[in-house]
Amino acid sequence: MGQTDTPQDRGYLVGIIFFILGLGTLLPWNFFMTASLYFQDRLNNTESMNGTAVHKEYYFNNWMTLLSQLPLLLFTLLNSFLYQRISGAVRITGSLVAILLFFILTAVLVKVDLKDTDLFFSVTMATIWFINCFVAVLQGSLFGLVGLLPQKYSSIFMSGQGLAGTFAAIAMLISIASDVDPESAALGYFITPCVGTLITLFSYLLLPRLEFADHHLNRRSNYEEGTTDKLLNGGVVVNGKLNGHANGTAMKAASRGSSEVEEQLELSLDEPKQVEKSQAKASVLEVFKKIWVMAFCVTFIFTVTLSVFPAVTVDVKTIFPGKWERYFISVCCFLMFNIGDWAGRTITTVVRWPRKESTLFPVLVLVRLVFVPLLMFCNVRSRVYLPVFFEHDAAFATIMAAFSISSGYFVCLSMSYAPQCVPMGDDPS
Repeated sequence: MGQTDTPQDRGYLVGIIFFILGLGTLLPWNFFMTASLYFQDRLNNTESMNGTAVHKEYYFNNWMTLLSQLPLLLFTLLNSFLYQRISGAVRITGSLVAILLFFILTAVLVKVDLKDTDLFFSVTMATIWFINCFVAVLQGSLFGLVGLLPQKYSSIFMSGQGLAGTFAAIAMLISIASDVDPESAALGYFITPCVGTLITLFSYLLLPRLEFADHHLNRRSNYEEGTTDKLLNGGVVVNGKLNGHANGTAMKAASRGSSEVEEQLELSLDEPKQVEKSQAKASVLEVFKKIWVMAFCVTFIFTVTLSVFPAVTVDVKTIFPGKWERYFISVCCFLMFNIGDWAGRTITTVVRWPRKESTLFPVLVLVRLVFVPLLMFCNVRSRVYLPVFFEHDAAFATIMAAFSISSGYFVCLSMSYAPQCVPMGDDPS
């Protein structure tokens, strides 16, 4: 198909849809993380033991981080096997429907007065585990989908992911600022991601109906159909080119009888099969050898980020008691981090430094480790065994801004550089 025949993204609808899809992939994690204060309040339980009141500590943020990231890792790896057996449409729609159902369950539990806090904690942790299993499948499938479109759509998709946390933080601020009772505010808060997931599902279902998306997302099937047509006309396509030798061999054999024609055609058709088998040997291991630096960078960035956010940062206290105390964590922790993360991802569309070949890139990623002690030395009152070097709110906000911007910047840069490290001919897909 000629360049002039390529459909255009009218009204930038495909871009908008992939922005919504990016937003929808990280809504679950961000809504649960931002609502940590709500969960901690419900789990604030005091039990009587031998006539003495004992406060039961659930370590909600620590368990939430573990039970979010472990299924994300496991099912991201599992997704590399699922894509061969389950179609992308089933994986994406099935994951979105499952996420929607678990969010509905969480919203319902807001109105259910569970006296047994152990049961509430167990149900919440199970919900977080299963939601993130489906998020991993959804995210991996959508990254594969957006990879079929021009590169700028990958940036749009990741920008949507970056804004998911901001969306959740703003929803939490509105919930806190509302005059309704805490139970109704929490219910409205958890209904919001239900609506967001529904919009994401409808957006995905609309995608194949758009000519621009249909053209790019069906390139492989169109290529295979073209290959079949050429085979039927006597040619064989090897690496995208018509193999005239196979065609000529078959035509010569035609003059010597149909049985010899069939034999020669079988030999000719075996040639592209051998090529496909040799291409399949460019395994995931071979690709990993080329991208291992970027894979390490992404893993290390997330490890550093999740080691202190939100488990440590939500325990930072303001030095200004009063009304501001209600909004401090929502603004200086969650909103600050998510705006910074989105800003860092957006900066990569303008500036890409250092280059992927530079040894300075992994060095700067390792330097981010300094944020762990910096944040732990903030006004974390629950950790009495550590000194407080950065007590003022402004110091915490400044560290959070640098922490979040660097996280978004280096994650986006690493994920953008990784595909460039693999030559097109080495792509096992």
